[in-house]
Amino acid sequence: MSTSYVLLQFGSDLFSHRFEDLESRPAFTVMTVDQQANLIVHIAREAAWSQQHPEIMGPRNSYLYFGPSKAPGYLVYGNGPEVAMVNHLRHKKDASISRYFTAQNGKELKWKVSPQKMECLDGRSTVATWELSQPEDVFSARLTIKHSGLTMVTEILTTLSLNRMALHLDWKL
Repeated sequence: MSTSYVLLQFGSDLFSHRFEDLESRPAFTVMTVDQQANLIVHIAREAAWSQQHPEIMGPRNSYLYFGPSKAPGYLVYGNGPEVAMVNHLRHKKDASISRYFTAQNGKELKWKVSPQKMECLDGRSTVATWELSQPEDVFSARLTIKHSGLTMVTEILTTLSLNRMALHLDWKL
């Protein structure tokens, strides 16, 4: 059986919340950094968590740059090139709940999107699952990442956040 890593989400604000591991180490922070003209959200992988997992690869952070009125804009991983948000929210069938994105390693991954639960798949293998918590829980949601997802964990967190925001903002893509 493969190893899984659980991150607990604290906060329900889509544009400002944090993830911690089960030992209360900060793992990721999602934070609004500017909203003067257009919204900018920073997603940062925290060293306290990533230093526990030497197999983590990829960028340490990403930025989501929204268009006017929180319309889809673009995103940037680390110091990389701008990528249109809609390129990370592709669907292959009009009625499908799945959204596709191409990771920086060239692999195409898919999010099965719903308000209560989301699954990220690499082919037929689940690499991450996000689920809303139960009312008695002290956290807002739980993200379970398979070991194979560590190589692209920032991309998983970025596209999870982007899909949740797109759902909430009712983007018609």
